[in-house]
Amino acid sequence: MQYLYVRVVKAKELPPKDVTGSCDPYVEVKLGNYKGTTRHFEKKTNPEWNQVFAFSKDRIQASVLEVIVKDKDFIKDDFIGRVLFDLTEIPKRVPPDSPLAPQWYRLEDRKGDKGKGELMLAVWMGTQADEAFPDSWHSDAATIPSDGLANIRSKVYLTPKLWYLRVNVIEAQDLIPNEKNRFPEVFVKVMLGNQALRTRISQSRTLNPMWNEDLMFVAAEPFEEHLVLSVEDRVAPNKDEVLGKTVIPLQNIDRRLDYKPVNSRWYNLEKHVIVEGDQKKKEVKFSSRIHLRICLEGGYHVLDESTHYSSDLRPTAKQLWKPSIGVLELGILSAQGLLPMKTKDGRGTTDAYCVAKYGQKWVRTRTIIDSFAPKWNEQYTWEVYDPCTVITIGVFDNCHLQGGEKAAGTRDTRIGKVRIRLSTLETDRVYTHSYPLIVLLPSGVKKMGEVQLAVRFTCSSLLNILHMYSQPLLPKMHYLHPLSVMQLDNLRHQATQIVSMRLSRAEPPLRKEVVEYMLDVDSHMWSMRKSKANFFRIMGVLSPLVAVGKWFDQICHWKNPLTTILIHVLFVILILYPELILPTIFLYLFLIGVWYFRWRPRQPPYMDTRLSHADTAHPDELDEEFDTFPTSRQPDIVRMRYDRLRSVAGRIQTVVGDLATQGERLQSLLSWRDPRATALFVTFCLVAAVVLYVTPFRVVAFLTGLYVLRHPRFRHKLPSVPLNFFRRLPARTDSML
Repeated sequence: MQYLYVRVVKAKELPPKDVTGSCDPYVEVKLGNYKGTTRHFEKKTNPEWNQVFAFSKDRIQASVLEVIVKDKDFIKDDFIGRVLFDLTEIPKRVPPDSPLAPQWYRLEDRKGDKGKGELMLAVWMGTQADEAFPDSWHSDAATIPSDGLANIRSKVYLTPKLWYLRVNVIEAQDLIPNEKNRFPEVFVKVMLGNQALRTRISQSRTLNPMWNEDLMFVAAEPFEEHLVLSVEDRVAPNKDEVLGKTVIPLQNIDRRLDYKPVNSRWYNLEKHVIVEGDQKKKEVKFSSRIHLRICLEGGYHVLDESTHYSSDLRPTAKQLWKPSIGVLELGILSAQGLLPMKTKDGRGTTDAYCVAKYGQKWVRTRTIIDSFAPKWNEQYTWEVYDPCTVITIGVFDNCHLQGGEKAAGTRDTRIGKVRIRLSTLETDRVYTHSYPLIVLLPSGVKKMGEVQLAVRFTCSSLLNILHMYSQPLLPKMHYLHPLSVMQLDNLRHQATQIVSMRLSRAEPPLRKEVVEYMLDVDSHMWSMRKSKANFFRIMGVLSPLVAVGKWFDQICHWKNPLTTILIHVLFVILILYPELILPTIFLYLFLIGVWYFRWRPRQPPYMDTRLSHADTAHPDELDEEFDTFPTSRQPDIVRMRYDRLRSVAGRIQTVVGDLATQGERLQSLLSWRDPRATALFVTFCLVAAVVLYVTPFRVVAFLTGLYVLRHPRFRHKLPSVPLNFFRRLPARTDSML
């Protein structure tokens, strides 16, 4: 995209305009209907601005550029002088050319005569790749106040470095309870910022309690919060008394890359008491102490995204990182057909910007003001360490253009997002496609427009990529010393809170609602729509097996005699030459893969409303999905939803119970719970062992196959004997209440 750049550097020898013999100069850059102004200086005849103005070539409707120097005044600003440029004579500059050197221009009056004062300027036609572009004033942002300009510029953010903090609470010694006549019920409460965990109450009801419990937290560099441990005594069901407290800074804590034991340390506990008559808290040091083993875990990857579409899988410690395998290039080109997101001056408008997240790097494009077809044409690159990762691109409407207090409390509105898995991309190929922006609203699913992206994944070595497919997805500590599912869920929630809080404190901020939408913070919440979608996904996976079962049933029932005879011939060949079975299976899979190559996907997948069951969701189900946690709906609505959830859970409960029953029947074959059934089965096993020992295996397999493929004339519609026997076996349902 081409831009006209005007760099206003400084002025000298400006003539005085005030009665006092001084002037308060500023520069106005005017091009048609677009007008940009520099800041003004008070009582200065040799001011320096060094500001750059950028005018989009697509929106230029004038043939002359006018640079005017004015004197700021209370009633009307005075004209000092101007410089005119014919747009046809402005030079072009393309990086990596050196920047154009500014020149001094004599100011002219309105009649074109040379006046007093000179202005240093540089004017050139450049592209978006110009280094002056990011910090320049843009013509399409002319209506934006100065305190809102920072919110429309492009920016690159980095996720703070996250660590898992393991606190092993071992024991405490010489506690001094407030009540001497009872055994203390002691537990330890550990806090790190907004995270708070506690141990169980010690089983040893003494003054030297033991726990030996691990508590896990998420910490972010730079370490701002301290670790606060308090030993507390449960004196009543809802009353705890602090027996001692210690504060530990994270900067001094050991870091480890594997599971080698870390040295434990004793920490003194301080007791906080309030002296009668004096409200000041005093710290009384005493001999109580606590035994801890604390370390920052560098061998784990701190999960701040959903594991289904993670963009980074490396461990925290940089020493464990493997070299990158390639480069991902993303071009955020444009959007088309965006819907109006808000109303301004009685008409709909949209101020769109994009956010892309991959690994630890977030990028935010500049905001295109008041456009339903914005063009960004911005390019970003990331190093790739694993091909089985996902880049997420979201489009948002900027609601903070006014800056300051006017925008306080507003939230940037989501327009939609796209996920692209790198492993679905062919290497060194540019994919330029438009992706639908689909967002789910309480009123239903809605297409908000389309975003056009250009993506290229370049690898340095194909062998390195192929080798990655044999490696574990997560760092080895996740497998050697795994964390529980509940721990990972809680830690992921804490990690996303830390990331959103840190990025929202940047300048300009990447707002909390944007970060949470990109990280899918609410993906674990209950949704009837998602449950249906996942059920039908399972059915889609099982449908080929069901189809094979139906096909085999037709073979067995001789629906197509010719096919059944061919299957008999194939079966006899495999019996005579069993060494062909596995090669035949793998050859068949190879041929299927080669056959499907013709219909391979030509572009990355996009958000699918049919797969997500978003277009068929009931309005009440969507309202439930967008409900807060805990709920904010009326009691009668909550009761209806609770009853609906009970009915769904009842069906799931029945299916799980039936699966458990079949498993228990298998166990009861040898458990002698039904002595006659077990005796029959044991006798059958003995007879089968003797027969199979005497009879060659090929003969047994041949007879079994002929029995299974027998003609319908020799079949009965009643269930078979083994099935009847299995259904009569006892299960533990008789013992359930």
